[in-house]
Amino acid sequence: MLESTFELTSEQIKFYRTEGYLAIDALTTPEDIALLCESYDRIFHERAGREEGNHFDLGGTDEEGTEAVLPQIVDPARYAPELNDSLLLANANVLARQLLGDAEVQCSFFHAIFKPARIGAATPWHQDASYWDGTQYYNDISIWVPLQEATLENGCMQFVPRSHQWDVLTHQSINDDPRILGLELHPLESDVVQAPVACPLPAGGATLHDFYMLHH
Repeated sequence: MLESTFELTSEQIKFYRTEGYLAIDALTTPEDIALLCESYDRIFHERAGREEGNHFDLGGTDEEGTEAVLPQIVDPARYAPELNDSLLLANANVLARQLLGDAEVQCSFFHAIFKPARIGAATPWHQDASYWDGTQYYNDISIWVPLQEATLENGCMQFVPRSHQWDVLTHQSINDDPRILGLELHPLESDVVQAPVACPLPAGGATLHDFYMLHH
């Protein structure tokens, strides 16, 4: 792994802990992003992980013969181990250790998501913690990095500030379709989505958010 070139300021750390999210314009270099794109494009073209159940449509029914609207690969570094040597991962480890106050914290490439041009589905409002065991408390950080510019028009991240202070809200399968693996905030909870903040980013920027943060 490359040596990190990144460090958060005290102001950034305070903002994250108060608001539950943080946007960073550059977490890695254009050269590193170009290498990441090569790996990303290759594993999605190969449909890597399909046989193990690690490649699936997060936003659709994932039936063979249908066009995926939100294809995802879980544990992409399993199929592209060079990802673990990236500057992005080195820098992510540093900021996670700063925010969590633990020098032993290790980040991983948990999943890669592809949004096909013209047909790509939105990722609905949700909390990451809704996917995990509700009897446990998780002190985790999610780091999202676009490999292309992310704008309000094409789908940058949006957050409800300070919603990381809430418990896990009620969720359901997207479109209330049990065949779909992705989750969305239940319509009866939709009134909590107030004053969302959009975070447009250049390629190689990043958003960080608490595991309980409401986002889409």
